[in-house]
Amino acid sequence: MEARQLGSTGPTVSALGLGAMGMSDFYGPADEAESIATIHAALDAGINLIDTGDFYGSGTNEMLIARALRDRKREDVVISVKFGGMRSPGGGFQPVGADVSAAAVQDRLAYTLRRLGTDYVDIYRPARLNPAIPIEETVGAIKEMIDAGYVRHVGLSEVGAETIRRAAAVHPIADLQIEYSLMSRGIEERILPVTRELGIAVTAYGVLSRGLLSGHWRADRELSVADFRGHSPRFQGDNLDANLRLVDALREVARERDATVAQVAIAWVLSRGDDIVPLIGARTRERLAESLGSTDVRLAPEVLARIEAAVPAEAVAGTRYNAVGMSILDSET
Repeated sequence: MEARQLGSTGPTVSALGLGAMGMSDFYGPADEAESIATIHAALDAGINLIDTGDFYGSGTNEMLIARALRDRKREDVVISVKFGGMRSPGGGFQPVGADVSAAAVQDRLAYTLRRLGTDYVDIYRPARLNPAIPIEETVGAIKEMIDAGYVRHVGLSEVGAETIRRAAAVHPIADLQIEYSLMSRGIEERILPVTRELGIAVTAYGVLSRGLLSGHWRADRELSVADFRGHSPRFQGDNLDANLRLVDALREVARERDATVAQVAIAWVLSRGDDIVPLIGARTRERLAESLGSTDVRLAPEVLARIEAAVPAEAVAGTRYNAVGMSILDSET
């Protein structure tokens, strides 16, 4: 597995990371034994970056990761944690926004360390910007946790260029976690130039656009009530039909490369630069194995051009979150 450094000050990680969110939340029921087996398979394949959030499954995702890592060396794994999402007992999100205050940094980190069964987190990041809480306060509080030995690096998530600059003025930032795929290319105009100027890596989630670019999605697929894609604009009605036509066009390119749609989509993100690390949201060993095959896909410039012509950014139908979700994204302002 190729290694990439997260920014000029961050840790060295595998070229692919594993996003564990779907193992506990948002995509419907998951099999715990298969989830743990998938984490083990990822580690055995050379993936050392695991991403989670303390609000994924209201803490159960962190406990799942702890069980999976019980017999592994802690220093061999880079654990990235988002915090701040406010949940309700019914599983929804509270409308008050993310709590990323200085007090919340210490409080949420304390619970995270206990659930993960570790004495430090490699990368700690606010899940979303709260306009009422200056990013300087949040990053400053994480810096204090670095000084105390509980955190190794500061990360950011879904913030725009101005916020990135303000955060980096307080403490070096290892990486920005943000959605980036053939269907979500909004970072290219303003955000990516700033991260590169400041020596900040990008850990890209949603590289398969929540499954649309997996090559396995069907228009008639039934979703459980717990699957947030049932409310995602890109998965609705005419939007879904239009997006699946783009996938069919991409499938033709993939066939010529003797690869799957998912492998080509991930390989495209890998090709964007050594400062970009795709997070693979595989929930099973089968899907993980397919995703790992992307590292063997080589894309010449003319193939890259055909891929982007098959899935033009302007042809994607629907926003990546619903109206409420889009309204709280600093990265979209």
